[in-house]
Amino acid sequence: MMKREKLEIVRGSGNVFRDLGRANADSEQFKAILAAEIIKTLDRDRLTVRAAHDRTGIAAADFSRIRNADLGRFTVDRLMGIINRLGSRVEVKVRVYRRSPAEQILST
Repeated sequence: MMKREKLEIVRGSGNVFRDLGRANADSEQFKAILAAEIIKTLDRDRLTVRAAHDRTGIAAADFSRIRNADLGRFTVDRLMGIINRLGSRVEVKVRVYRRSPAEQILST
């Protein structure tokens, strides 16, 4: 018989990178969102990484890295450029707000 343990539920911030205490959480979240859009486009158009290379001129290895969420070599600008070359456009809305006192303590 398995003993029931009480689970603690913690509400996330909406940004997993921030929840994990990453220094560039907002940038990493944005890159992940852009990468997800690239993957959606590849899947929707049924493009292999080689076919994506043929369409865009961007290295097939880059598309493989994006599919594997290996985004360390990519800037936000480069990911946006890839989306553009795949035939889509990116619209960015920016909201800036002050961090809560608890967030300020965690970042120091």
